[in-house]
Amino acid sequence: MRYLPVLMAAVLAAATAGASADGSRPEVWMAPPGVDNGRCFRDLFEKPDAWKETRSLIDVVMYTDLNLKRHFTDEDLRKWFAQLAEWKLRLAMEVGAIKPWGLTGEKTFSREKPNWERLQGLGANLYAIAMDEPFLCCREHIHKPDDYAVQETASYIALVRKHYPQLLIGDIETFPSIPVADHVWWIDALNKRLAELGVRGLDFYRLDVNWANFIVQDKGSWPDVRKVEQFCRSKKMPFSLIYWASGQPLLKKIGLADESTWYISIMHQGHAYAMAQGKPDQYVIESWIGEPPRCVPETDEWTFTRSARDFCRTFVRPKAPGGAGR
Repeated sequence: MRYLPVLMAAVLAAATAGASADGSRPEVWMAPPGVDNGRCFRDLFEKPDAWKETRSLIDVVMYTDLNLKRHFTDEDLRKWFAQLAEWKLRLAMEVGAIKPWGLTGEKTFSREKPNWERLQGLGANLYAIAMDEPFLCCREHIHKPDDYAVQETASYIALVRKHYPQLLIGDIETFPSIPVADHVWWIDALNKRLAELGVRGLDFYRLDVNWANFIVQDKGSWPDVRKVEQFCRSKKMPFSLIYWASGQPLLKKIGLADESTWYISIMHQGHAYAMAQGKPDQYVIESWIGEPPRCVPETDEWTFTRSARDFCRTFVRPKAPGGAGR
């Protein structure tokens, strides 16, 4: 009987997972590994029958803008963008904002813009961009103060808003390497600076949670992540969460990872955050660690699309009949 309260909490969380705070269905983003010259991304378009159910369950396909430039020809992309339109799936990109190769928002945008124009010329209907950790980059990679991160990220967003007003713009930052209080400060400071510039604020805020550190370093927790979600709710800003195999690199190093590790890990994360009453507005199934090595078919064990399909079946409310991704 002593386990009953815990069980009831888990059941309640599972029952409410898959609905955002206002009761609407959350978005599902899927970003396959970019290894082997984009083989996984290519498989999505060259083997469309191998992930038909997964397509019916997701909303957005994401890839980095640099990998779209490096991995594929114009002919490839023109055909694939038409397929995305046919499937009614949206295209998003993970992009730089402040990077060692782009120390200011203006420099980064000026390097990215020609590629974005190329993609649009090939038929890309760009839906959103997710900035790749500008706050963390300033702290850990280019060693600039937090106020610099605010100024240059706001400058970057202002340029994107000016040239691509239709794009949604969100930010990805890490946890627990950036503590909850600093996330709160960063969101407020960045949106305040954007308001001063007369520019719309962030459209979503995304956490990249290294949840293995909850165990390995005894640092952070899912209730802490929930605090960031609740803060975003208070600002009426969608909260986004990446689901990935945080412990896989370490497990591989010590000889305990196998082909099932990615699948088991994202399902574990799904259950863990649901038990913390977590309900993201965006579920983002994303791999940048080269795992799993196979993308399709969704009917095989341990493929990337199998993991996305089964994750959605478990944690996300189905789409209405006739929705996107058919």
